[in-house]
Amino acid sequence: MRRGNSSIELKRLNRNRVFRYINGCEKTTVPDIANTLGMSVPTALQMVKELKNFGLVEEVGEFQSTGGRKAKAIGVVKSACYVVGIDITRNHISMVLTDLSQKILRHIRVRKIFKHEESYYKEIGDMLSVFLKDYNLPEGKISSVGIAVPAIVDSNQNHISYSHALDLRDVSLEKYLLHIPYPCVVLNDAKAAVMTEYIGRKSFGNMVYLSLSNTVGGAIVMGMDSWASEEHAANLFMGDNWRSGEFGHMTIHPEGKRCYCGKQGCLDAYCSAHNLSQHTDGNLELFFYEMEQGNKEYQMVWEEYLENLSFAVDNLRMSFDSDVILGGYVGNQMGPYIKRFRKKVARKNIFGNTGEYVKGCRYLAEASALGAAIYHIEKFISNI
Repeated sequence: MRRGNSSIELKRLNRNRVFRYINGCEKTTVPDIANTLGMSVPTALQMVKELKNFGLVEEVGEFQSTGGRKAKAIGVVKSACYVVGIDITRNHISMVLTDLSQKILRHIRVRKIFKHEESYYKEIGDMLSVFLKDYNLPEGKISSVGIAVPAIVDSNQNHISYSHALDLRDVSLEKYLLHIPYPCVVLNDAKAAVMTEYIGRKSFGNMVYLSLSNTVGGAIVMGMDSWASEEHAANLFMGDNWRSGEFGHMTIHPEGKRCYCGKQGCLDAYCSAHNLSQHTDGNLELFFYEMEQGNKEYQMVWEEYLENLSFAVDNLRMSFDSDVILGGYVGNQMGPYIKRFRKKVARKNIFGNTGEYVKGCRYLAEASALGAAIYHIEKFISNI
């Protein structure tokens, strides 16, 4: 029995590796699969046949001949699984639709003030129904829904422990799910957003995600080395109490500014997006525009912001020895400033790094909503 079970499990792992590899390519061939994953051509061919039988891959044409027979091109049936991701903030609701491509196929964002009331949750369900109807998906094509919220979410206990942004404490997740007629999971927004950072990467190592929005949070991913790993999946480290990644409450200035949590000197008190947008009536884009137009006061504010942020990023590098991804509202704006910021963190790095480990986020919009959907896509793929 043990030998039989081991054989079945090995076969499942090989099938999963093959599918993940094909899904990461526009199209590929059986010999290429075998060569990349270090398996025999007959094994790769058998895995492809099984995936075809499951309706997950298909032939998508042929490659140009290099002297022999033209190789058949294999691609994933992206429409085999559709998922919706929803991002709930204090002032907005966002929805995205994706499939196995893990790309945004459709999205909407509406201004809606959060209220912990039955009518608010019912409106989410109504929005979802209209959102899907407008895309004209066949009945039964949606497999699941992921919801991202700015909160500490304890999925084991099925409740939100705390949310400063939404002013919630010890709230059951049942209200969120009552009007959604699909399997659903609720995730912390930063832990959802970090899932988007794995899309299209050629290396799948460890990663720290620092979310710089109106509150500061983050996520920690323990990854794999490559496509050839036995199981390639982003493994979110949740911590013993589902509170990992609360980087906003690291102290960077003892006895410094008071944080909303009650402590002094927290990163959140210095590096939330509000520290910048408060100068332009809450409009972060306007802050950066005015700064680029030569506003000296805003330039000084930005320089101080980056200096404070560099302490936190250096601490994260020393703690995790991994890439640090800057996301959230401010992370979305970091592109033109990333080289200068890397120089700041490099000066603090005792190991002489150039600061190349600091990266801006890949998705500048709807990262949390898409990440909540990708969480479900990842679960779907893991079961192949």
